[in-house]
Amino acid sequence: MRSLPLPLALTARLTPVAVLACAGWALSSGPEATTATQDKAPDRTGTRSTSAPSTTAAPKTYTEAPAPCDSLPEKTVTSLVPGAGPAGKELPSTDTSVRRTCSWNALKGYDYRWLDVSFEISDSDEKAAAQYDARKAEKSGGGAVPGLGDAAYSVVNLTTEDKQQTREGVVLVRAANALVTVTYNGSDFENKTAPSTDEINKGAIKAAKAAVAALAEAGGTG
Repeated sequence: MRSLPLPLALTARLTPVAVLACAGWALSSGPEATTATQDKAPDRTGTRSTSAPSTTAAPKTYTEAPAPCDSLPEKTVTSLVPGAGPAGKELPSTDTSVRRTCSWNALKGYDYRWLDVSFEISDSDEKAAAQYDARKAEKSGGGAVPGLGDAAYSVVNLTTEDKQQTREGVVLVRAANALVTVTYNGSDFENKTAPSTDEINKGAIKAAKAAVAALAEAGGTG
């Protein structure tokens, strides 16, 4: 069996990249309070001032990202990425408490598969929801995945480069203040085609379900 070179796009993906966490929004201050008139003496016998509102933030469901390379069962990895070691490879991160990603990839015969699982922790459910909506908008054309996290979305796209097809599926999941992103793609280098949409979509969703279960277990929630 002759070995074939990887297309340039897939070769480039083998270089780990650091992904920075999304920045939050700055809060703007309100208008200054108006000053009291100087010709009126303060009423010292009036009602006592009310206490300031509590600034205690609601506790976060998830405080740190779980170990991504331990998030999938070995059987799931070997079924989705034949020939890949179950350990995977964790990509560099600027802050592992906020974002962690693990990758598995392998070429078995002429079939190539790549799988990423990423966890990202936000300061609140609201920020995670905003990030989820923004990323969903960037990947239009997909559909909802019922029963997965608080919200889940799946999309599959086909690309062609140097006459080689690659089909990639992405599943986005929000669970409380955490985001889970799964990327799964594949190519057949013998006939330059790609796996079916159904195969890639089901594989990405399978990995996402396992990753969300690992997140819940690590966070101590159900």
